[in-house]
Amino acid sequence: MMVVGYDLPSSIRAIELAHAYDILWASVGIHPHDAKNWDPEVRREIELLLKDSKVMALGEIGLDYHYDYSPRDDQRRAFREQLELADEYRKPVIIHNREAHGDTLQILSEVGVGEAGGVMHCFSGSKETAAACIKQGLYISFAGPLTFKNAKNLAEVAVEVPLDRILIETDAPYLTPHPFRGERNHPGLVPLVGQKLAELKNETVEAVMEITSRNSRNLFKLDVVECETDEK
Repeated sequence: MMVVGYDLPSSIRAIELAHAYDILWASVGIHPHDAKNWDPEVRREIELLLKDSKVMALGEIGLDYHYDYSPRDDQRRAFREQLELADEYRKPVIIHNREAHGDTLQILSEVGVGEAGGVMHCFSGSKETAAACIKQGLYISFAGPLTFKNAKNLAEVAVEVPLDRILIETDAPYLTPHPFRGERNHPGLVPLVGQKLAELKNETVEAVMEITSRNSRNLFKLDVVECETDEK
């Protein structure tokens, strides 16, 4: 499991958890809600964290024009500089994009995504936005909203995106999939997203789980801890 940071304290905590448990890895970054705090000192702190052996990605970064907790100029500046850091340290990026599709694509086209690639986390855009992101070298990640009964547009996007460019996630503790919507989300519920994706893709659940798991390992360069069994 990937423990994703959104500011300095949560990024540090993510690393601590990742070192405490072999099955966890960490991502560090400054979320657009906290972009107003982005300055040279915070950048230096994030750079130091990126050097940790269990940090496999930079994120959650991006733009959020729904809440605008940080001025949009600050969001765009922090997003650009963190994309540059990810390229420098060869880390994939985890991108948050809420009601900011145009500016997100514009910045991605100008700054680009490094060779390590990245993922559009908890995707909420159109088929056209998804296609543009894939051209930039990004994966498209679907979370609990894919299972919502009113998620017709998102379901149409999922049908169009090639399975080898899809990840699935929780975005825990939020966006709990149906039929547990409204309860606290957790990684144990991610199979519900996989089941819905399999239904939409007319694939077996086993095939979807195998492919999306492989996609995650390839993107984040994860060495999966195998469980011991009695099988010979």
